[in-house]
Amino acid sequence: MSTDKTLNKKIINRMLKDKQVRIAITKESHYIFFHLYFSHYVVYPTAEFQKEIFEMTEDKKKKSLFIVAFRSSAKSTIATMSLPIWSILGKHQKKFVLILCQTRHQAKQHMINLKQELESNELLKNDLGPFQEEGDSEWGTTSLVFSRLNARISVASSEQSIRGLRHNQYRPDLIIGDDVEDMNSTRTREGRDKTYQWLTSEVIPCGDRNTRLVIVGNLLHEDSLLMRLKQDLEEKKIDGHFLSYPLVDENGIILWPGKYPTPEDIALERKKIGSESAWQREFLLRIVPSEGQLIDPRWIRYYDELPTKAEARFRYTATGVDLAISKNETADYTAMVSGNIYNWDGDVTIYILPDPINKRWSFPETVDQIKILANAGKNYPYFYIEEIGYQAALIGQLQHEGIRNVSGAKVHGQDKRSRLALTTHLIKSGKVLFPRKGAEFLIQQLTGFGIEKHDDLADAFAILVLKTMQGDHWLPRVDWVS
Repeated sequence: MSTDKTLNKKIINRMLKDKQVRIAITKESHYIFFHLYFSHYVVYPTAEFQKEIFEMTEDKKKKSLFIVAFRSSAKSTIATMSLPIWSILGKHQKKFVLILCQTRHQAKQHMINLKQELESNELLKNDLGPFQEEGDSEWGTTSLVFSRLNARISVASSEQSIRGLRHNQYRPDLIIGDDVEDMNSTRTREGRDKTYQWLTSEVIPCGDRNTRLVIVGNLLHEDSLLMRLKQDLEEKKIDGHFLSYPLVDENGIILWPGKYPTPEDIALERKKIGSESAWQREFLLRIVPSEGQLIDPRWIRYYDELPTKAEARFRYTATGVDLAISKNETADYTAMVSGNIYNWDGDVTIYILPDPINKRWSFPETVDQIKILANAGKNYPYFYIEEIGYQAALIGQLQHEGIRNVSGAKVHGQDKRSRLALTTHLIKSGKVLFPRKGAEFLIQQLTGFGIEKHDDLADAFAILVLKTMQGDHWLPRVDWVS
């Protein structure tokens, strides 16, 4: 960034000559504060999207900001370096700023950067300091206390408990999260749940009703923290503003022309990155399938309502069953995925039903649940159960207890991945449709197969789809083709 030419030259001259004018103006404007006191970070002309970030940080009414921007966009310099200092020294007069990172090492590095800036920035110290009081013991690696202003900046990580944090009578009134997740923490649903629960059950409650929340990061997964927050905003579960800035937008416009003036400059940067997936993810903010991903989220097609009998020829309801008989906390789940089967002019389409079952059940509990479903259903529901090992015993037990429409599915040596791979063309072509709501866990297992900790729903899904699509699918005891 470079100092904005639109700033009135007379004002700039007065600011440079008059300390009181300088202080008065920079207290009102985060943008001018940054360009005056942090000018050593200003290397390229300031982009419009950066001006928007400054504007949003200045507005007290914007209590929650979620900022996603391309790598090296200066988002962290603005939000994690400059904003905490300006929020205390400027018009917002914050008393307790809490900066949160994923690891202790990252938190420590943020504090080192802040401490160094406050200790070495001569113009800032002369105008708005001193910051460190003589003999102050709370000017260190985890906190910086501004004794004269009765204010504090602290850093912490998601590895630490932050419950009950206070600075004198103040709870955190500005909370900034910077890259609180990474590729590893977003690989599994358990990891993503942990981060989201940490934010909603520990971070947000540690503030008060006037606390401001700013989360800065990148889009690492379809179900990452920032994507969940975006969805919460869209569903009006929370209030706030989601700001997204790719290096090149969907119209081909370069968002930081001061740093990347031409398409050739973009091409050079792209070549430096090397990895196409990293370029798409970190610079264009596109969540792309990782290597080896079987099912692209963009293939998933949805339905809002099931067809009526007048619209399509309804055949029957079927349920794929992946059996697990242990109730141990580390064991797999028993999964049951059901679908309505329709025949559109001889073309079979499966409408996956919402709320598939995914429970830790014992063998008797599984038998009882299938009996309940069989007795409650209509149109002679079918149950397809993998015919291998102990699961074959379930087929015999159900038939013994009068559940006639139970069919075994032989795997012919195929592993789970191979079976799921056989369904991909059916998903992509729209032969399998998913409900708009109620199949989120199933879809996550499908699109994250091989990464998610559990794959029981994905396997039950494959059993249902492959068994159904063999032809003569309404007859029992049809083995799928290897």
